[in-house]
Amino acid sequence: MLRIPILVLAILLAALPAYAADRLTVLLDWYVNPDHGPLVIAKEQGFFAGEDLEVELIAPADPNDPPKLVAAKQADIAVSYQPQLHLQVAAGLPLARFGTLIDSPLNSLVVLADGPIRSVADLKGRRVGFSVAGFEDAVLGTMLARHGLAADDVELVNVNFSLSPSLISGQVDAVIGAFRNVEIPQMALLGHEGRGFYPEEEGVPPYDELIYVTHRDGLERPELVRFLRAVEAATYWILNHPEEAWDVYRGSDPLLDDEPNRVAWEASVRRFAHSPAALDHGRYQRFAAFLQEHGLLSETVPLGSYAVDLSAGR
Repeated sequence: MLRIPILVLAILLAALPAYAADRLTVLLDWYVNPDHGPLVIAKEQGFFAGEDLEVELIAPADPNDPPKLVAAKQADIAVSYQPQLHLQVAAGLPLARFGTLIDSPLNSLVVLADGPIRSVADLKGRRVGFSVAGFEDAVLGTMLARHGLAADDVELVNVNFSLSPSLISGQVDAVIGAFRNVEIPQMALLGHEGRGFYPEEEGVPPYDELIYVTHRDGLERPELVRFLRAVEAATYWILNHPEEAWDVYRGSDPLLDDEPNRVAWEASVRRFAHSPAALDHGRYQRFAAFLQEHGLLSETVPLGSYAVDLSAGR
C-alpha cells in the first residue's frame, strides 16, 4: 500500500484549487439606500457566504436598465418594482419575479403638513408634481376619483425627480410618487413636515414595491433559493438587532453614514419582506386587473408565466 508522508499530502492539498462560491450579480434599482438593507447586511454579515454565494451588488448608471440587462442575460438578478414587472412582461421581456424585498407600497401622495390640503378632496384646482407618467397617473386618478374628483381637476407638473424640493419651494401643492420611508422623514429633517396620503388606503390595490427578478430561463438555478435564504436570514437579523444592523449598514460605505440615511433606515426596517420567497397570487392578479382597468395592460397573462414561489416543493 502506497503511503504518502503527511507533509507531502498537505502540500498536494494546498496546490488544489480552492472551492469557489457561486457568483451572482445583482443590479440594484438605484444607488445603495436603506431599501436595500437586507442585501447589504447579507453581504456584510456573511449570510451570502454561508450559502456559498459570492454576490456583487451594482448600482445602475440608468435606473431603467437593470431589468433590461437581466432580460438580455447580462446580469443574474435585478431589484425592480411589481408595477413595472407587469408592464415589462407585457412588452415582451422574459422576466419573472422570484422574491420580494419590500412587500408593501412605498409610493405616496405628499403635501406639506402645515399647508391648506387636509384631504385628497382639497386638491381641486391645485398643482400636483410627478416624476414618471403612466402608473402614477393611474394611482393619482384612482385616489382623486375616490373623493369625487377627476384628473382634469388638478394641474399635473413634471418635476422630474425633484419631488420634495418642488413641494417645499411651493412650485407644486402636492407630489405623487414620493416614497414614504424616504421623502417624508427627510422633509422633516429640513424643517418641513410632510403629510402622506397612501394609495392602498385610497382605492389602489396593495402591491409589492421592490422585488427580485431574473430571466425566465434561469428560474431552476439552485443559487436563487440560496440567495433568498440568505436574504431572509439577514432580514431577521436586522429585526432582532436593529441598532447593530444600522452600524453595519452605515459602515459598509462612508456615503451611507449621515442623518438622512439614518432616518430613512428607521422608516424602512419594518417594510422588509419577512418571507421573501412567498408569493401572494391573489395580490398579483388583482393588481394586474387594476392595470388593465386603467389601460396600462391590454390583457392579463397567467401569473405563473412571470411570478413564482421558489420555496414551494423545495
